[in-house]
Amino acid sequence: MLTGNFYLTRIIEALIISIAVAFVTAPLSIRLAHKLGVIDRPKDARRVHKKPTPRFGGMSIFLGSMAAMLIPAGMNDKIKIAMIGGLLMYLLGIADDIKNLRPAIKFLGQLIIASGVYAMGIRITFISNYFGAAVTDSNANVILSAGVAYIITVLWIVGITNAVNLMDGLDGLAAGSVAIMSLCLAYIAYIHGVRLGSMPVCIALVAVAGGCIGFLPYNFSPAKTFMGDGGALYLGYMIAVLSVISPLKRATVVGALIPMLTLAVPIFDTAFAMLRRLLRHESIMKADKGHLHHHLMAAGFGQRRSVLIMYGIVGIMGEVAILISRELYKDAIPLFLIALLYLGIIIVPKRTGNKGIKRIITQDTSELEKEYFTEYLNYERERRKQLREAAKAAAEAQMEEEEKEPEEKLE
Repeated sequence: MLTGNFYLTRIIEALIISIAVAFVTAPLSIRLAHKLGVIDRPKDARRVHKKPTPRFGGMSIFLGSMAAMLIPAGMNDKIKIAMIGGLLMYLLGIADDIKNLRPAIKFLGQLIIASGVYAMGIRITFISNYFGAAVTDSNANVILSAGVAYIITVLWIVGITNAVNLMDGLDGLAAGSVAIMSLCLAYIAYIHGVRLGSMPVCIALVAVAGGCIGFLPYNFSPAKTFMGDGGALYLGYMIAVLSVISPLKRATVVGALIPMLTLAVPIFDTAFAMLRRLLRHESIMKADKGHLHHHLMAAGFGQRRSVLIMYGIVGIMGEVAILISRELYKDAIPLFLIALLYLGIIIVPKRTGNKGIKRIITQDTSELEKEYFTEYLNYERERRKQLREAAKAAAEAQMEEEEKEPEEKLE
């Protein structure tokens, strides 16, 4: 039987290899982006960067994580299947970066890849039994039919893939968030260890996190390169599939919630975006400026602080998942409520006025930017008025002092 020291060595190796390969290949991806013309130009108001930036950096994440995943691939056939699907998803993203595929074509490609992965054996076959359903296994889990298992598995993979893609709106946001989520899931897999057969998944998740960490020095604001759809689709796919492969759902009665809690922020942001667009009677695929990071930017936090705030919320939800995996529910609930509070603060504007819930949900952040800017201007006017009045009062006081001095001398 393999010992914990053996796996710990493999984890450290995977982390070092992934970070090193990603860091070394990132400059190469920048040069390649210029040769291929894969440059993201700030051609609309939705983009927050101000100058043309290469968007081929996903190559470094892909190479770094894949190189490190060669270590556990021999220990688990499902890791190999995940790697094949990851390659296909990365190539789909590269095609979109170069050719700018239509959303329907890209979505169809994702469905085909997810279906292929399901056919090769990576699937969600049961969920935890909360309501006493009749058809259960020895662990009281609801057994899904083949059709239902297929639908849930494909929706999970495609949904998380696109959720991570939607997060890629600020410098370093997607890469850093995926690194945090991957490390949280990896730690959960590690603490349950060999008993549940989760160590190969742990190593693979560490490899994904390392690829993101090695890429971040080139992607954090101000970014030298973007990961592009190649990197975003690949990361979303890998974290979705690895959470399906992991046997963590056997660790606890509510273990099926663990991946959902870890990925809660991108899931919430995507669901909120879909609701927002439906209420506007727009296509759910239409891009807008209503995501969580756009709200933070509209409030004036700037790119770096907005990204760090998002890291904090992602980290809180990751800690909630870790606590639940250890059945520490009373400790997890307060953190979960804190995360919800922060999400609410981000979404709800400072001054709601007579705005209803629908108005708040559908409000574009450009409107918030105007409100915040107007508030800032009013604040600046008031501040300068107070400074002028203070200066005037000081000048008058000085004049009175100067008038008193001759009178005192005469006396």
